[in-house]
Parts: sequence; C-alpha cells; structure tokens
Amino acid sequence: MTQFSGTTGLPKAVIIKHLRQLYVMEAANNAIGLTSDDIVYSHLPLYHSSGGQIATAGAILYGTSTFIKKKFSASAFWKDCVKYNITATQYIGEICRYLLVSPSCPEEKQHKVRRMFGNGLRPTVWKEFVTRFNIKGISEFYGSTEGNTSIFNNENRVGAVGFVFVIEPVWLQELLLPLRLIKVDPDTGDPIRDTNGLCIKCIPGEDGEFVGKIVKGDPLKEFNGYKSAIDTNKKILLDVVKLGDRYFRSGDILIQDEFGWMYFKDRAGDTFRWKGENVSTAEVEVAVSKALDGAGTVAYGAQLPGFEGRAGMVCIQGNSEDYELEQAIVKLSNQLPGYAIPLFYRFSTSLDMTGTYKLKKTKLQEEGVDISRIEDNILFLDSKNNKFLTLDQTIIDDINNGAIRL
Repeated sequence: MTQFSGTTGLPKAVIIKHLRQLYVMEAANNAIGLTSDDIVYSHLPLYHSSGGQIATAGAILYGTSTFIKKKFSASAFWKDCVKYNITATQYIGEICRYLLVSPSCPEEKQHKVRRMFGNGLRPTVWKEFVTRFNIKGISEFYGSTEGNTSIFNNENRVGAVGFVFVIEPVWLQELLLPLRLIKVDPDTGDPIRDTNGLCIKCIPGEDGEFVGKIVKGDPLKEFNGYKSAIDTNKKILLDVVKLGDRYFRSGDILIQDEFGWMYFKDRAGDTFRWKGENVSTAEVEVAVSKALDGAGTVAYGAQLPGFEGRAGMVCIQGNSEDYELEQAIVKLSNQLPGYAIPLFYRFSTSLDMTGTYKLKKTKLQEEGVDISRIEDNILFLDSKNNKFLTLDQTIIDDINNGAIRL
C-alpha cells in the first residue's frame, strides 16, 4: 500500500507493507490504551497514517466504535463529542491551538473524552488545553509514516514526545531499543563523526538528529523507503554505531533529558544562523504565538544580500491591526535572546498547511522579503527605536547599503 509523507515540499509516496501496517496499528492502539468500550472520534484524512493507521486501528482490529468525520471543524468538535458519546479522539499539528482559541461552548465541559492522542501539542498550549477542556490523559507520540523512530509519552509529561531509556553498554541499547540522538553540523546537517568514522551520540542535554537502526525483516524497525530511490537513499545513514550498519534519518532535532524523556526542538534544516548564533524556528514560533495570545505562526530565516546567515522572519495569521505588537516585543525580549527575535513580520489571512494541519514553510522561505512577489503586509522591526515600520523598497535599500544596521 502507498501513503504520503512530507511537510517541506511535495508529498512523497511511501511504501507501507501489510505486516508493518498491522504492527503499527496494534502498537498504537495498545500504547494509547484504547479498549473495545471506547468510542473514537477520527477527523483527519484516511490517506495519512494518523487517520488511516492510528485513529481507525481499534475499529479494524478490535471492533472499537469509531466515528469518522469528513473534515475537522473547531466549532463542531465538542458538539460532536457530546452527540456521539466520544471517549477518545486524535489531534495533530495546529488542531489543539484552534480549539483553544475558539469561543467557549457548553459542550466543552459536558463531553466524556478521557484521552486524546496525537502529535504536535505545543508545550505552551498543553497545560491550558487540558485544564480548560478537562482532558485526563494525553498520549503524545513522535514518528513518521515511513520511519522507524516512533516513541510515546503516555504519562502526561508536558512537552515530551516520548521516552528512550538511557542505558549502557551500547550493545544492550542496540538490542532493546536501537534509537539515539547523534550530533550533526548545524549549518550543513551532516553527521559529525569521530576518528573512527562513526557518528557521535549526544549526551542528555545536547540536541541532535533522531535516528533509528534499520533491521531488515522487523516490521517496526525496517525502512521500506519511498517510490523514489533517490528520496529513499537520502534517508539512510551508514556507519552510525559500527561500520556497515544502516540507520533511518528522521530529519528532526530532538533533545533528551537526564531521565530519558525526549523533546522536539526543530526540523533539521529549519534551524538557521544569524549573527553567528543558531536560531530554532520552533522556539521562535512558540514564543511569538505566546506573545500574541495564541496566534498561528510560522518562523523561518530570510536571506538578505550581503549578510551572513539569515534574518529572522515570522508569518502570522491575521492582520497587523489585530495585535498589540509593541507589547508583544516586550514579551519576546523576556523569552528570546536578542539575535532570535524576528526582524520581519509578515501577516497573512491563512497559513499554508498539509492535509493534517502541519504548517508548511517552503514557499515562505523562497519569497523571503522580496516584496515584488508578496501581497501580504510585512512589518520591519526597527530594534534601535523599538517600533515597527511597513517594509518597502526604501527600507530594503537602506538595509542593503548599511544605512539601517541590523
């Protein structure tokens, strides 16, 4: 069977064998803790693993009742949950934020939902979300349709995407759970290797790319690849723990604490350098969204002629008049180092998303600050005078010739 994956470009066709499909569905259902008494609410596309594998697993394998909604609706969500006696439901990407910024309704307190499961619940949203909607259990998981690096957080650990125990010796880790974080060059994304040519494992507190050992014949650890051989080879990393081994590259940067909990930090390649420092777009998105009371945000680096690195830029859903921007900058200065505070603020009526509500940024990165290609309003943060200016060609010219210092 073929499913689709990808948020940074066109979707890639993924090869999913039937045995893997069954194993993933079985593992997901057990990890979430669903029973035949549950009634599951599924509102994501069935062509994606979140809808076609995870949310419908119980119905296919155990006869769990499942209500399938054609399309997610924030205004109808809690009403549906009450109407159909929903006890468990999924989320992904921006859905939790959409629900949190929606007007209150009586049904949000009357539902019987005991567990929500998915990925992408931002740490800044987590506590407020479960408190407002009285959700007892959150099952946040990390993984991809085609990958072998799936992990779960079933203990309501705020912000954690899963757990990988910290264990030595290496051979035991490889036998029980061959997942690890490896050090990568922040500029190129290439793995950093030791004198023996092997990858260097991150210690707790160090961020790195999450990789999983490819074990041929194991449905959960195998990597069957994409329809495109070129795309497949890009995701395979050789010589990680020992010469000749093969690992799947998740393309994601995570960080692990001393207890083994994993936290998502950024997509590899989304981190950019500015003023000699690495800036995490995920960290910026969270900070700006929080400063603007839950606004939808996409952060990225914009290239400027003659400047090393990329300047911080953020696309915000809505109009600039909708927000108290000067107050937001005060909040940002308390949350982010100076080099990470965006210089450019683009406002758009809608944010480009995948079918499963994951934000896309490829087009935004390509357009940068090229106002000849952009109809949206863009503001420039004059940090010297702490005020916003509408970006025009004069400001761009002054930046390029040094009249405006960044």
